[in-house]
Amino acid sequence: MVENCLIELNKSAANYVPLNPLSFIKRTAAVYPGHLSIIYGDRRFTWLETYTRARRLASALIAAGVQPGDRVAVMAANTPEMYEAHFGVPMASAVLSTLNCRLDSAAIAFILKHSQARVLITDREFSNTIKAALSGLVTPPKVFDIDDPEVTGGELLGECDYEALLQRGDPEFDWPMIRDEWESIALNYTSGTTGDPKGVVYHYRGAYLNALSNAVDWNMNMHPVYLWTLPMFHCNGWCFPWTIAAKAGVNVCIRKVSAETIYSAIAEHRVDHFCGAPIVLSFVINATDKERREFSHRCKAMTAAAPPPASVLKSMQEQGFHVTHVYGLTETYGPSVVCAWHREWDEEPIKDQAVLKARQGVVYTAQEELMVADPASMEPVPSDGETIGEVFIRGNITMKGYFNDPDATEKAFAGGWFHTGDLGVRHPDGYIKLKDRSKDIIISGGENISSIEVEDVIHSHPAVQAVAVVAKPDDKWGETPCAFIETVPGTSVSEAEIIAYCRENLAHFKCPRSVIFAEIPKTSTGKIQKFELRKRFFEG
Repeated sequence: MVENCLIELNKSAANYVPLNPLSFIKRTAAVYPGHLSIIYGDRRFTWLETYTRARRLASALIAAGVQPGDRVAVMAANTPEMYEAHFGVPMASAVLSTLNCRLDSAAIAFILKHSQARVLITDREFSNTIKAALSGLVTPPKVFDIDDPEVTGGELLGECDYEALLQRGDPEFDWPMIRDEWESIALNYTSGTTGDPKGVVYHYRGAYLNALSNAVDWNMNMHPVYLWTLPMFHCNGWCFPWTIAAKAGVNVCIRKVSAETIYSAIAEHRVDHFCGAPIVLSFVINATDKERREFSHRCKAMTAAAPPPASVLKSMQEQGFHVTHVYGLTETYGPSVVCAWHREWDEEPIKDQAVLKARQGVVYTAQEELMVADPASMEPVPSDGETIGEVFIRGNITMKGYFNDPDATEKAFAGGWFHTGDLGVRHPDGYIKLKDRSKDIIISGGENISSIEVEDVIHSHPAVQAVAVVAKPDDKWGETPCAFIETVPGTSVSEAEIIAYCRENLAHFKCPRSVIFAEIPKTSTGKIQKFELRKRFFEG
């Protein structure tokens, strides 16, 4: 009888409110109105000011003709305007589309056209790219400029600048709450390394849950001081704009990321958290004496993108940084897997700790399931740390699907799981470790070679700053490993020395047959573009 009564109870306004990350800033502005929210150069904002500016933005966008569900694109660096857009755009019931500011005009034009953006907010720094992109559009969006005094050059393309736009808005705008958590909050485009980029649609529920999971899985205290080294355009900054609002933290914004700007922010503002790809960690560990600054507090770093070499993790720990390793994709709101740490691992030697930390780990608190399985049968592989399968994910912090691409969406979700395309193993303790992208596995003489494994060994050489290993066509073996290497400034190493070093630390069939010293192409988020390296073997 009691069970039946419970089953028949319905949701009401009293017991059900759709999950919405905008609620974080509303609460923080009320509870901590005078606390710092943003530091950018000489500019300072409090949480009440940031909330008011976001409400003004929402009101002004509606006055500019933005309708519910319209896409509002933003082309900006990590500045206050980009941060405010993560609240102001959805407050207008619109969908935020943050653009990769390092893409060329053709790619930007494609995204603006494909997303059918109604409004574009663009920083003057990128006016040349945007001007060329807009010239090819039959129906261009309405444009507003971010006129940052830090930017020299460029031109204004819109009807007014961002600050003037805000003045048109209502500081007391009563923004509407969503009625359904499944509504779209953001549209993020993949890097498009093998064709046109795909539009990944995020819902409010996923943004809310991942924002909180970030805080839980990183053990963030209240009022963190967070440095924006990770681009906010990438997976909405892994949902950290909403996380920092929930924790009433300080967003330290910087336009350019370098060893000098990272150390300066840590020393001057007591930054205690930052995120980034392994390339960002390389900035830190390879900083010059002139770039380094002394600091006495603990600073945490979260890293993802390319799997970090154990040698990099070891160097970060030796230099006083506590690194958390996560894994995810654009399709999973950024991080959704974490190398959750065990206290007993602190007793291990630093080198062994780094090996443990180099694993991708276990599912995020707010995600549901993670498995490594045979992609054909969908049967999980043994948890032996050896059997390779594809990594599959499912849960609430997985995308709604690809915008206007039902075929790609159906393929990605076949079998009730999201297919990552990454290959890995599962260890006996349940932690996964990536071995490669499915397209990056090297098959030499019938043997599978993990490029990540070879890269990890090469990266441990003291003269190596960055490395990428790809398959090189070979008449005898089909393909063999070829290593592209960037050396640490001021050092030198020969091809023969690298190959000999690999033969000391790897099975001989896994060792590169050739080594090329050259700059390695990377995406704006630090991912190495291996397809560009492979193309070199088929050109000329």
